[in-house]
Amino acid sequence: MALPYHKVNVLTGFKAAAEMKDPKALAKVIKKAQRPLLVVGPKALSIKIGEKLFVEYLVEIAKAGNIPVCATAHTKGKLEELGLVPDSTYDIMEIINHLKDPEWKGVKGEGNHDLVLFGGFRTDLGNQGLSTLKHFAPHLRTMTLCRFYYPNATFSLPNIRKDEDWKALLEGLVEELKTS
Repeated sequence: MALPYHKVNVLTGFKAAAEMKDPKALAKVIKKAQRPLLVVGPKALSIKIGEKLFVEYLVEIAKAGNIPVCATAHTKGKLEELGLVPDSTYDIMEIINHLKDPEWKGVKGEGNHDLVLFGGFRTDLGNQGLSTLKHFAPHLRTMTLCRFYYPNATFSLPNIRKDEDWKALLEGLVEELKTS
């Protein structure tokens, strides 16, 4: 099992994230979801992977998988600049509180989401939000696309040390999502 970037209490629960490092497996989980959602955090605007920003990969994933997007913090402007109009704009705590409610109608009013992908958050804040969803949103599965392992997610990437490995995984995910 991978170790999280920050020390988190993973001993009080019996569930830990399934470590996913195969783009085909990630795409399969996303494609199975009826109402996925991608939540974009502010760190996605500053993290570079090679020549591209992380947010550019997230936009490609959203477009390839036809996934609604929730912009948090100040990410809306950059998403629009990249040609993607977010379906909603919430503070990270607001969206987590909405996701906990099984009666919430989702960002498009079509029903709550069954899979939520997260990318671009501080690891400490991400782990706390994912812990909240893990314990208070049993109707929901979560996936992280950041380079660190998040034990409170349902599915998490392992700790990825090399940018080229992370880049290859994200590009592979985009390609897998484009195929039917």
